[in-house]
Amino acid sequence: MLIKKGAYVRIRKNILPPGKRAKGIPEDTTKVPFKCWIKGRLLEEGELYEEARIQTATGRVVTGEIKEVEPRHKHSYGDHVDEILTMREIILREAWGDDDEKL
Repeated sequence: MLIKKGAYVRIRKNILPPGKRAKGIPEDTTKVPFKCWIKGRLLEEGELYEEARIQTATGRVVTGEIKEVEPRHKHSYGDHVDEILTMREIILREAWGDDDEKL
């Protein structure tokens, strides 16, 4: 899949190979590379899973393997917790009184 220059992508870059990891970390961790994922715009056309250069929002130019095109935000604040809503209602009631319109 050809990805156009200027497309917003996420790359993976290996920072340290397994043999260069810090001493004192767990043995199973030393056996894998230290990686990072960076988002930015492609500086030239590229292919998914191929090496490419990107420019980040801060202007850095970074090289890595294209992992995703137009990456979406995958974070979440988790499931609803009713106790938190109840705490909010108690705090607002104590701060502002019993007026239901303030909740």
